[in-house]
Amino acid sequence: MTIEAALFPATKARLTALMLAAGAMLAGCGGTTPTTFDLSAPSGFGKVGGSRAVMVVAEPTTVQALDSDRVIVRDTSGALSFVGGAQWADRIPALVQARLIQTFENASRIGSVSAPGQRIQPDVLLNTNIRSFNIDAASGTAVVEITARIVGDQSGKIQRARLFSARVPASSVDGAGAAQALDRALSQVLIEIVRWAR
Repeated sequence: MTIEAALFPATKARLTALMLAAGAMLAGCGGTTPTTFDLSAPSGFGKVGGSRAVMVVAEPTTVQALDSDRVIVRDTSGALSFVGGAQWADRIPALVQARLIQTFENASRIGSVSAPGQRIQPDVLLNTNIRSFNIDAASGTAVVEITARIVGDQSGKIQRARLFSARVPASSVDGAGAAQALDRALSQVLIEIVRWAR
């Protein structure tokens, strides 16, 4: 018997074992698919006068923990965890940016609004930072805090800045309850930002 013939059964057995182990790992990862939730853009809250300015809304900045598509819960110690079986339709900053632009469009408060990179010359830039976007486990409330800064495109100077926040009771801390409460809290903040940024 050659050396190759003697080694082949052992090699074949090893390959078979590896394939079975890989199959078991993939089966274990299958699990249930997380339920995907979206955020809404408020409308019908009054089209009071604004300006004819052209505004570009940048994607919000935030800390790494909030730069994800997970529904987040903060406990009394400040530790963050994720709601199992739930996810957002996109990363939180990308979703907030999209819904903020849509809220401006729904309100018709400014001349034009868009995201960066659309080949328009803005009058002003709206820069935001998401400080909080989570369920507070201690109080059972959704907490949304966003700072906003209006920056002159030509001067680069901050014209105005403000912190916007909202707290909304969550009916539960499961995926649906948390997502609905965070959506309502964000809607309050978006309306306030649009009314302020004229």
